[in-house]
Amino acid sequence: MSKCVLVVDDDPAQRRIVEETIKRFGYDVTTANGGEAALSILEGPDAGKLDIVLLDLVMPEVDGMAVLDRLKSRPGTPPVVVQTANGSMEIAIAAMRAGAVDFVQKPVSPERLEVSLKNALKIDALAGEITRIKRQANGKLTFDDLVMHGDAMDRVVDLGRRSAGSNIPVLIEGESGVGKELIARAIQGESERAGAPFVTVNCGAIPENLVESILFGHEKGSFTGASDKRKGKFQEADGGTLFLDEVGELPLDVQVKLLRALQEGEVDPVGSKKSVKVDFRLISATNRDMIQLVKEGKFREDLYYRLNVFPVWVPPLRERMQDVPYLADHFITRFAAEEGKRIEGLEDRALELLMAYSWPGNVRQLENTIFRAVVLNDGGLLKVEDFPQIAAHVEGFDRTVPDAPSQVDDTPQFDGPALLGAEASIPNTIEVPTQIGASSLGIPAVNDAGEIRELEAMEADMIRLALGRYRGHMTEVAKRLGIGRSTLYRKMREFGLEARVH
Repeated sequence: MSKCVLVVDDDPAQRRIVEETIKRFGYDVTTANGGEAALSILEGPDAGKLDIVLLDLVMPEVDGMAVLDRLKSRPGTPPVVVQTANGSMEIAIAAMRAGAVDFVQKPVSPERLEVSLKNALKIDALAGEITRIKRQANGKLTFDDLVMHGDAMDRVVDLGRRSAGSNIPVLIEGESGVGKELIARAIQGESERAGAPFVTVNCGAIPENLVESILFGHEKGSFTGASDKRKGKFQEADGGTLFLDEVGELPLDVQVKLLRALQEGEVDPVGSKKSVKVDFRLISATNRDMIQLVKEGKFREDLYYRLNVFPVWVPPLRERMQDVPYLADHFITRFAAEEGKRIEGLEDRALELLMAYSWPGNVRQLENTIFRAVVLNDGGLLKVEDFPQIAAHVEGFDRTVPDAPSQVDDTPQFDGPALLGAEASIPNTIEVPTQIGASSLGIPAVNDAGEIRELEAMEADMIRLALGRYRGHMTEVAKRLGIGRSTLYRKMREFGLEARVH
């Protein structure tokens, strides 16, 4: 689930260097040799595959500022980080006002570029989450706002959009936790009733003696405790949508009144002598086998066929595992913001674990699992150990972490000398295989006089070797040396070392 970066630069050499650097961060890269080519991509059919744009400002013909101006009016544009050799504050301010989220100066260091890209993605994710919350609150959530990338959900979206064009009753079926209510909200958000009331009723959570009153309302004094007149959910949904969740749990006597409300477009409040006209769109949902309920006499057959005019089946998460990485990213962004944590995402091994689990509780279970992991994590990436309950239920999953990073897995590993107490068994040089150059690099353990070298000199050599072996990727270097990044930078300053990307 790599993010895709569009690199826009008219200098082919610079474009190639930046492309290779970004690929080492784990991103996919698409390139454009100028502003016009970039706009063709960003305004074309593949624009939705892009997650971020790295845009050079100074280019012939269509420059970076012209690209920003064109993108400003386009919805759904990915975040833009601009770069230029001219690092004046005026240019930075102009670019940010034009819509850029960050500004880097050429030549940019790999560390600065990686931080900028990560921050831009976080800002975009948070902005998307805020937009989604606002649309859900005002009844304008659409299918484009939902986190769905798997083919299994394409039919759900297609049916949902078709049903949105009319007032036809919809029955959404699926296991608990698959997101039936979000589908219902998206149907309303793409219908003529967008922005109107969306009233939700969990039929299984209402006490049986209050179901009728809550749904249809009641008059003052109609029963003990009815001290005031109250509108029912049908009247609250007048002009909008009524969503009956777990509709299979409704008592039989209430089912009769629901059938009449659907057929006549009016309800009878408890204790009222006259009916009340209501204009509503009904969407129902259930995790039960409705046909079986009808056979058992627990649900009226005529009501079932009245509700089931337009059925929509939402598959369980285990049948759309392609959605797991995207949903996990979505929940991490949301909960990290809510909890004030700096969580960058999932380690590859943690994602493998989540993909190996069957998720019987579906999206709701994944959401709660990520929430718990974010709360317990101290920052950085979520790891396998942050999901102990999941790991315990994935049979055969290897919880050990490989010693070498994926980019050097094909390099022979050195286990170190066997110190058996014999002085002669300790070599003068530790040969460490490396992918840099055609020969191995060595770290001498003794000096020319045959004396053991100082630890500080050995430490400097180890850091220098690690910088080359892991191509200047400071997070990986610090991790493999077993020290923090701040400690690594401090030692590099002390030893006069600089990170180099090979």
